[in-house]
Amino acid sequence: MSNPPSESYDSALTYNSYLAVDELLKLQRPLSEGPEHDEMLFIVIHQTYELWFKQLIHEFLAAQKSLEAGDTHRSLAILGRIRTILKVCVTQIDILETMTPLQFNAFRGYLASSSGFQSAQFRKVEAILGRRDSKMAGHLAPHDQEEIAVITSQKSLWDSTLLYLDKRGHRIPKAVLERDFSKHYETSEEIEEILLTVHRNDPESAMVCERLVDIDEGLQEWRYRHVKMVERTIGTKVGSGGSSGAAYLATTLSKPVFEELWKIRSRF
Repeated sequence: MSNPPSESYDSALTYNSYLAVDELLKLQRPLSEGPEHDEMLFIVIHQTYELWFKQLIHEFLAAQKSLEAGDTHRSLAILGRIRTILKVCVTQIDILETMTPLQFNAFRGYLASSSGFQSAQFRKVEAILGRRDSKMAGHLAPHDQEEIAVITSQKSLWDSTLLYLDKRGHRIPKAVLERDFSKHYETSEEIEEILLTVHRNDPESAMVCERLVDIDEGLQEWRYRHVKMVERTIGTKVGSGGSSGAAYLATTLSKPVFEELWKIRSRF
């Protein structure tokens, strides 16, 4: 890719202005008295998560566009990047776990009803991945609910993948490709048979499917580490915002996103 003409450059542009560093560094506003030393870490980690969620949404949408266009190589590159971002999200938990329960409890009361459960961006990630239920956004602000409603009315990442496979000649049933995307996707033995054929006869498409398994595994890994971090920090206490804490998070484990890709493992 060639560089743009030199006259298009803004000579006044700097590292700080391009990245809005001054504004960014003013967004960490501890509430505790002192403030407590570890509250800064808590804020930075969670703000960073929100930035990564923003990037994940950006990448997932690009992956869907690429899959639906039948672009295998670009799809593989984007899906690989998503898996790497999820690895970074898991690694951030290592940093958060350097904070002891006593250190967290020193400022926890200031969090009031705020909770990670209220992350609209993570709900958007779940919606793109195919979550479809009335409970996922009911506690969010109206504008967030509206945005998630739009996402859940459209194809999920798996729907885009099935369209990709169909364009590759694997003849996905029309009823599946034209289903009501606002409804929960129902697995089927027919799709499993097609996926087995894909893995046996279409190496490129099989690689795309394996990237999805990588992402699914990465998301499950992040969920597991999140649960254990909450358990070691607050035990069985009720979570901030009134959730059941670790007990609620544990219910999200072992729920694969791309269930059919896991089911066929025992049939190779």
